[in-house]
Formats: sequence, structure tokens, C-alpha cells
Amino acid sequence: MTTSVPLPPLPPVGGETTGPNVVDVITREHHELRELCAELTAEGTDAARRRTLAQVVVASVSRHLSAEEQYLYPAVRATVPDGGDLADRELLEDRALLESLRLLDGAKQEELVDRAADVLTRLDRHDEAMARELMPLLLQLASVEDLIRLGNRFELAEEAAPTRPHPSMPVTPPWNKVVDPAVALIDKVRDVVGRRTTYPRDL
Repeated sequence: MTTSVPLPPLPPVGGETTGPNVVDVITREHHELRELCAELTAEGTDAARRRTLAQVVVASVSRHLSAEEQYLYPAVRATVPDGGDLADRELLEDRALLESLRLLDGAKQEELVDRAADVLTRLDRHDEAMARELMPLLLQLASVEDLIRLGNRFELAEEAAPTRPHPSMPVTPPWNKVVDPAVALIDKVRDVVGRRTTYPRDL
């Protein structure tokens, strides 16, 4: 039996809710993020590309975690038995991952590989927890339409999310949905001024 996730309906496209579901979106992004980290830590990556890859990893993971905090974890709390405990556990792990990203963002060139390796280790744990536990539970307990609606909101939230790690920011609604976009504006101005690369497509 599925449980309705408390989200307002999105306008239908072609008479029905369309788009990738949140599980597919997160699974795809986890794969892409791990590939970026793998290249960042690879022995043959030259120094200039390593620095640019570090910028993209920091920005991409920061956006991803912000979207998870805004939409995925509230859905887990509302849908999954003991979902609150699962969400709280993952939020603690995400704080540690954001701190690891902060250290990577400020790392000297000779520190990049070690800092990136720590990010990759934490990202692997994050991905495993999602793939083995949270995602299967959501697929089982939430409706297909709700999962697609969550996927839509997840992708929209990422576009308005911070591009730098902010471990001390609020991690639960409603405050994160207010604070994250405001902080993101500042981050994006800094990105433009510093000519920082923040998307994999720009590598």
C-alpha cells in the first residue's frame, strides 16, 4: 500500500504528471558524482583539470545535498515507517560530507587528492545508504505520481541551491527552503566574479 507524500500538485503535462522519478534522478546523479570524484583522484589527472574538477565536485554535491534536504528527507519522514530516524541519521552524515567538501574547496593543490578521496569515501557511503535502504522503501511505499513530482521538485531545487558547502545552515523545511536560495544567490555572484566552474557540462 502506498502513502501519499504531502506535496501540492504540479501542473500536468499532456494530461498526466511526467518526468523522471526522484529515485532515478538521485541514482543517476550519484553515479555522475562518483565518476567526477574518481577522475579528481586519478593519478593521471593534470593539475589544472584537477582544480577545475574540484570546483565542479564541490558545487555539484552541494546542490545535490540541498535538494535532498528540501524534498527527499521530508518525503522519507512522511512516507516510511521510522522515516524520521532514517532522515536524521542521513542528515548527520550529510553534515560531515559538507564539512569534507568545505575542506576540499579550500585545499591547496597538493592537498586536493587526499581531500577528494575523503569526499569520495563519504559519497560512497551516502550512495550505499540510499541504494540499499531509502530508495527501495520509497519505491515500495510512495505512489508513482508522487515519486515523479518529487523528481521534478528535486531538479528545480538544485537549480536554486547553493554552490558551496554551508554546514551550519538549516537542514529541514521550512527554513532551508527559504535560506538555501538566498545563500545560493551570493554563491553564484562569487562564482561569476571568480570565474568558477560549477557544472560538469562546462568541464
